[in-house]
Order: sequence, then structure tokens, then C-alpha cells
Amino acid sequence: MQRRLAGIGAEEVLLTEGWNLVLTAPGAWETPADVSIGAAFIPAMVPGTVAGALEKAGLFDRERPRPLDNQDAWYLCRLVDAAPGDAVLRLGGLATLCDVFLNGVKLLSSDSMFESHDLPVTLVGGDELALCFRALAPLLSEPGPRARWRPQMIAQQGLRMVRTTLLGYMPGWCPEIHCVGPWRPVSLLRPGVVVIRDLKLQPDLTEAGEGVLHASFDVEGTTGSILLRCAGVEQSLVHDGSGHWAGTLRIPNVQPWWPNSHGSPVLHDIALVIDGVAHDAGRTGFRRITIDRGADGRDFGLVVNGERIFCRGAVWAAADIVRMPGDRQVYEPWLQLVAEAGMNMVRIGGTMAYETPEFFRLCDELGILVWQDFMFANFDYPKADKAFHAHVEREATQFFDATRLSPSLAILCGGSEMYQQAAMMGLPERFWLNPVTEQILPGVALRERPDLAYVANSPIGGPMPFSPSHGVTHYYGVGAYMRPLDDARRADVRFAAESLAFAHVPCQSTLSAHLAVPAVHSPLWKSRVPRDRGASWDFEDVRDHYLRELYGFEPDRLRREDPEFYLDLSRAVTGEVLEATYGEWRRSGSGCNGALVWTLQDLMPGPGWGVIDSTALPKPVWYAMRRAFRAVQVLLTDEGTNGLSVHVINETGLPLALDLEVSALRDGRQVVVSGRREVALAARANAEIACTDLFGAFFDTTYAFRFGPPSHDVTVARLRSLVSGDLVAEAFHFPLGRARAFHDAEIVASLGGGEGQWFVDLQSDRLAQSVHIDADGYRAEDDWFHLAPGVLRRVKLIPTGEGQGEVPPRLEIGTVSSRRGFSA
Repeated sequence: MQRRLAGIGAEEVLLTEGWNLVLTAPGAWETPADVSIGAAFIPAMVPGTVAGALEKAGLFDRERPRPLDNQDAWYLCRLVDAAPGDAVLRLGGLATLCDVFLNGVKLLSSDSMFESHDLPVTLVGGDELALCFRALAPLLSEPGPRARWRPQMIAQQGLRMVRTTLLGYMPGWCPEIHCVGPWRPVSLLRPGVVVIRDLKLQPDLTEAGEGVLHASFDVEGTTGSILLRCAGVEQSLVHDGSGHWAGTLRIPNVQPWWPNSHGSPVLHDIALVIDGVAHDAGRTGFRRITIDRGADGRDFGLVVNGERIFCRGAVWAAADIVRMPGDRQVYEPWLQLVAEAGMNMVRIGGTMAYETPEFFRLCDELGILVWQDFMFANFDYPKADKAFHAHVEREATQFFDATRLSPSLAILCGGSEMYQQAAMMGLPERFWLNPVTEQILPGVALRERPDLAYVANSPIGGPMPFSPSHGVTHYYGVGAYMRPLDDARRADVRFAAESLAFAHVPCQSTLSAHLAVPAVHSPLWKSRVPRDRGASWDFEDVRDHYLRELYGFEPDRLRREDPEFYLDLSRAVTGEVLEATYGEWRRSGSGCNGALVWTLQDLMPGPGWGVIDSTALPKPVWYAMRRAFRAVQVLLTDEGTNGLSVHVINETGLPLALDLEVSALRDGRQVVVSGRREVALAARANAEIACTDLFGAFFDTTYAFRFGPPSHDVTVARLRSLVSGDLVAEAFHFPLGRARAFHDAEIVASLGGGEGQWFVDLQSDRLAQSVHIDADGYRAEDDWFHLAPGVLRRVKLIPTGEGQGEVPPRLEIGTVSSRRGFSA
């Protein structure tokens, strides 16, 4: 195992510029000496990809990608500013088959995208560094050991033998853009007088609230004393006389780290004080992770600091599939939207790629838990290949080295859908199980991060590994399998590591700028709709099914006769399905402990799985998630002849004094019956109240008894703070269906604010469904929401670009329940 040089006391120079790239036929050049002076070089940035460099040079079109795995790619750099002497050449990630040369001498042949390398080098001045990324396609076409199953979704079956991302190789799932090149940083390190190797810092939190920080490392060079400092507490470390130092720092009553839904993500600086000089060693948070399996062993509940967490969020795809970046500036817009929507977890799935430490640092700061799959998915991976297993162990160990201090990292998973794939093909359990997921990965996890939970595969548990009522599932009953909405309750989902995939339609501004073609009927549009390879349907068909079920319109007729209305209903319906489903999962009495939506972002503009489009603009469904994920929430659930139940939830760490009001409206405006109650809700508590208890008498809120014609078309629940009077949450129930509650509402809109702080006040004379706000250069803080009558709704407008804010925005306001438009 490579002994890694810590950054403490060392000078690191990133080799980002001065690179040139040229593509050749496979094997055309063996060494840098073969490079033709007249070759067609283009500039390239490192870290970066071949696709990114070609796109910047105008030689690659992400909308019509060409294969990049069938050529050799040479990256050359003259180290003109590097002084002679000993150094360490750090290669953060090479995708995927790469020969590394310094001054014509081969230093390394790497065959894993997911491993980094520290190479000791002696520079002589004016050195030439060459990286040759060999064509992967010839290797993928070679026959390998016979697999017991072959996943349909992945085009190249040879990928099971190669440690590289599946992105670019899943037709119908993502663009066929191949990740080739030095996708992670290349740098030179110059060790200082004192060299620290194999630095391991392990934070923990005891049940008594004591923060514990274990430290262990090797020192080369002479040093007198080393202190470990964190949260205002210091601890002297001791050495064994052979250069190994270790010790444990204990911090009484430390402020713990919480996910954003349940508290503050408090972080603490760490320093190593070496002979009186403090060296930054990073930041960490103290938290305690356990999994509650329940009395019957069927459950899967994440417990943080002794509190059970309802996990909600989405599966991360990639910030940019062309460039595959890993810097904070690129991650931040996406993760800010994650936090803004109330998501407390993201999952990085086994079909994607590992993200950088910057990703985890942002998640630490924003209170976002991370479910991390190791990069294995669907395949029958080698069971007895020692070289392959050695790659797996190095890959996992290096991942832990990079993320060791991150409190956001919570759950580790051996990979995605390998067990499910085998089980669905009728193979018995002994064929699913693999030493990679059952022995190697859990062994490394236990050694390196014993504070984390480990799951062998996702999904897992039950008679079949995908049984939703046991352990972890991938739930698409509501969604791809087009089950009715009440299947979300019937399936008894315990934890869904992915769920609710739809072809979500972006805002019109994104379509106008990036996909200005007829919806659905254009081949270009259809190419952006996700589908399972070989299936006779796609995820637009799924969305259309629920449009018909929830609104009663025929999608194919709407597309022909009223395409704008069709798109607006398509934008609204997936949010309605999501809110209803999460309402079932979060209600009192639900056995569900969390669910993540597939996926967070699109990889191309269009009706993809992402709840955020590829330009980092929220889609309408993102706003539904923002409402569904509120930490203080009110829900309405239809219990049939038991009536309508109100559920009030407080996930915060503080008791709340709330005012609950429920009203049933006829024609979307006339109050037929109403009731209110003050609710004192303790911290981390919830309450269930029957509407009849609020009304003080029987009322058929669900229209289950049907004694005569219906008396109302919508029930509205409002939750306000008794302290501030502010509206905290709303919920709506449509006993006759949403289309029966369409009304020609009169919306009055007025623009207020100034100096970049703009807002719009909205009022309606009757219920208006899925009210949406179009403001040039701005997005609404909330959008695609239902507007109840007689209530002033103030919506903040957020600039989407630089230099906006001085000129009042132009507003257009619409609603799916009326064809009228309004302006302010």
C-alpha cells in the first residue's frame, strides 16, 4: 500500500496550465519520443477531460457526442517553472488506462480511474511530463471471464473488469460522453523539513456528548513536541521512538454536527502544533451514526446523535458530464439548491463517479448527509481475481483518506443493483453475493471509518433484495410501474435509496434557450427523455399516465390541441405526485424512514430525471420537494371512511407553539366548514388530528360516504406560528380530484421591494392551482404552489445572474386551473 504524504509542512504546486493534447489512433505512439512535431495539438486544462478540451476548442458537441474511448490521448506539459530537486508527483485521478512518462521514462501504468498515485521524482529543470491515455474500447471488446448475468442497461459488458465510471455507457440514461483524461488534479509536492505520512484523524461522538478525536501518523525528521488542537482543547501526542505519533483528544460537551433538518451543522477547526507552530489539519464535526433495524429486523432507520432522521433528498448524477469537474465553485450552486429545498441527504450511486473532498466539505457546511455507493453497479464482478480485489481495496482506502474528517458521510454501500439484477434473473442468493461487497469493502470500512454504517448493496433485504417492506429498496411502484398513489402506503416502504423517477419538464426559459423544439414529437426532444434500454416505454409515458390519473385529461389529445397547457400540466403533475407520496411516507404511523428521488440534476437540457435542469435552474418539481421536505410540516391524508387526518410535524430541536386551521371550500372560495386549534408541539414530535375533532362534528371531508352531492371541492390546512403569526406550511386535499377544483380565479399581484430585494404579493378570490411566476432574470423562492383565497402570499424573487436587481423585474403569473394570465 502506498504511503501517502500529508499536505502539512509540504509545498504543493498544481500543474493546471501549459498542457497540450493530441489524439492518435490506438497504439500509434508508444513513448513521447514517437510524438510527431507536426501533430494537431490543442490546449488543455488539468484537471479536465478530453471532451472538455475538445469542446473548448470547438471540436466536440455534447449534444451530438462522438466516441472518445477509441483513440489514444496524449497530454504533454513542459515544467518550465519547476526547480530541480526531489519532489513527489501526485496524480489525483487518471481516466482510465494511462502511461505516465517523465523525461521519456515511464514511471507508471495505471488502469483505474478511481486511484491516485504519489510518485517520487527527481527534477532536473525543464522537465517534460507526458500522460498517454490509451484507448479503452479495444480492451472492452476483448472476451473476459464468463459472467452469470449481463445487465441490459449497460452497453459494454467488458466494463465489469475495468475500474472506470459507467457514465457514458448507459444509453437512454445519460449522454454517451466518455470520461477520458486527467480528471483530477496533477501536482508537485516538495516535502518540508518535517515530513508527515499516513495522517489519520478520526472524529467520534460518545453518547454522553463528548467529542473524541483520534490522531495517528508517521513523522520523518526531528521534532520535539506535537499537540492536537480542536474546539479550544489541546492534547499532547506521544511517539514510540520510531517516528510514529498517536493520541486522543477529548472535548467535553462539544457542540455536535446535525443534518440541516434537525439542527446546525457545527464544524470545528483542527490544528497540529509542531514545535510551537500551528498547521491547519482541516475541519470536522462530531456526530454519532447508527442504524435501527427495528424489533423484527426489517427496518432501516438512520439515527444521528440518538435521533431518528427521516432522510429526504435525491441521487447525485454529475455537475457536468463533459468536464467532470471537482472544484467548490462548480459544486456550490447545486448543493446550495439541495439545502434550500430542505434535502438532508444526497446519494452518490454506483453508476456515477466519486466526487472530490470539496464536495464533502460543502455537504459538511450545509448539513447534507451523504449516502456513498462504491462504484459498482449491476454487473457480476470477479469473485476470485486477486488483482481486481487489490484495486478495490486501494480505491476504498484512498476514498476514506480523502473524506476522513467529513461528518456528512453517513452511509457506505457496496454498490447498486447487483443483487437485484441477479435475483430478477432467477439466480439464487449464493450467486449474488460477492467478496467485494461482503468482505473487502466492509473490511476496509471497519478499519478506516468504524463510525459509518455499511450496506452491502442497494437494494437489500427481504425475500427478494428489492422487497420494499424490508431494509433498503429502490421504489418505483408510484412512478415507473404506474401504480396508484396509495401504493406508496401499501408497499410499506422502509427506506428508498432511489424512487419516483419521472421525465420532469424544465421551466419554459430553459426550453426556449436550449431545446426550442416541439415537445414530445421532436426527435431531439425524445432523445432527452430517459428510458430503460430495450423497454417499450419511456419516462414521459410514466408522467403522462399520472397526468391522466390526476387531472383526467388525455395527454395525446392535449399535445395536439393545446401544447402549452400540456407542458404546464406536465410540469405540475410530477410535483403533485411527489408531494402526495412524501405525505404518505412522513405521516404519523408511517414505517418509512426516508426516500431519495432519482435524480438531482439533468446531464443535458430537457425532460430528464433531474429535479434541477442542467443549467442549475430548479424545475417546477424542485419547488414541490421544497414544500414536501419542510422540517415543520402539515399534511392531509385521506383515510377513507375514517375521514381526513391532519398530521403536524416538528423535526427541529425546539418546542413550537402553532396555530392549525382547516377549512373545506365549495367552488374554491366559500367556507363550508372550518376549525382551528392551538398546537403545542415538543421538539422532534408529531401529532395526528382528525378533521372532525377540529370541526366539532361529522363532515364528509373525503367524500367517502357520498350522502348526496359533494359539498366542497378542496380542503385547506394552514399552519402558523403563534409567536410570529407567519405561515409555516399549507396542505391541500381534493376529494373530487384536481380538475374538479379548477376555477377561473382572479389573482391580484403587486411588486414590492427594491435595490435587488424584490418580492411579489399575491392574492386570489378563489383557489388557484399550481400558480407559477415568470420573472426575467429572477426565480421565485416558491413556485408552482396552490394559492388559497383570502390569504396574502409574499414570494421573494431571487436573481439568477450577476448585475440584476436595480431594474424592477417584469412578472407574468399563470395557473394551471385557469387560462388567464396576470402581471405585476
